[in-house]
Amino acid sequence: MKLSCDREKMLGAFQLAASVVPSRSPKEILQNIKLDATEERVTLMATDSDAGIRIDVEGVDVQRPGKALLTKDRVGSILKELNDDQLQIETKDASILIRGTHSEFTLPSGNPDEFPTVVPFEESSYFEVSARLFRELVRRTVFATDTESTRYALGGVLFEIGDEEIIAVGTDGRRLARMQGVGKSIAGHRTNGMTTIVPVKALSLMERSIGDKEETVHLAARTNDLLIRTNRCTIYSRLVEGRYPNWRQVLPKRENPVTISNAVGPFFGAIRQAAVVSDADSRGVDFQFGEGSLVVAARAAEIGQSRIELPISYTGEVIKLTMDHRYVSDFLRVLDPQSNFILEISSGAEAALFTTEDGYAYVVMPMARDR
Repeated sequence: MKLSCDREKMLGAFQLAASVVPSRSPKEILQNIKLDATEERVTLMATDSDAGIRIDVEGVDVQRPGKALLTKDRVGSILKELNDDQLQIETKDASILIRGTHSEFTLPSGNPDEFPTVVPFEESSYFEVSARLFRELVRRTVFATDTESTRYALGGVLFEIGDEEIIAVGTDGRRLARMQGVGKSIAGHRTNGMTTIVPVKALSLMERSIGDKEETVHLAARTNDLLIRTNRCTIYSRLVEGRYPNWRQVLPKRENPVTISNAVGPFFGAIRQAAVVSDADSRGVDFQFGEGSLVVAARAAEIGQSRIELPISYTGEVIKLTMDHRYVSDFLRVLDPQSNFILEISSGAEAALFTTEDGYAYVVMPMARDR
């Protein structure tokens, strides 16, 4: 194998592939990234057995097709530290040579044929969704999962795919995030039941893999794994075992709730200010709605107390509830500060429902406050 490549483009693809490589593994070969150079394309592959990636590298001129194993740490450091615009990569016997204008590195290389197969996207039935929506599906739900839970299914995001709709749900049992949007089912692709649960690590990789120029993403949910395809890469992930809780029962269905329209920026600012006096033992922040204002208050022993007032449109009967300020902040953090959201509440003993106009719903359970 022999090729010349744009160092920056190779580095970008290599770093994305390297994020899949496990820090520790009984299989030493998984500490490497496989390079496969053909006359048509150059592909990097990495896997930790549970997730894998195939990413095409741009800006490569292949003089001699072939395969090679690249060590994550050594080759990654070389690509990062060199200043050359172009590099030459060549295999020779059991070694790999990397050359710049004034530098040359020779590293031992294993047998690329022993590297596990990273499956390509060859599905004829899949779901097509915009790259922008897929990012939002992940970004607005992944933070609400619980990777430490003994209920293993909560360590991932549930995906439900229909003919023209896709839904993503994340929950840790104390709050729940649901994002939905429209797409297109190709050849009738859809999911069945509530078992398409994708691990957080794989979703973060999928989100990072979508470049700025990507327009669409293809998803194929299979029995035991999920495949996604973009213009430049394919990622697969094993699904989390188990069945997801019935999340629809968590979304409040109230006949006459109080609904309050709020601006994200000011609301988020009030919470951050009030939370200055909170600590690990007093994460509950009091919210009081009524008489044209929102009062956000917090207090903690040996730290102090805070009281922030914000004008709102609601002038009805006063409603008080206590919520974990971190959970509310997580919701606001993924929204545009200039946008608005609707808060639906009934009493201090019932869950608060936050919604936006673009299909996002977020439920936060109330906390008990010792008076």
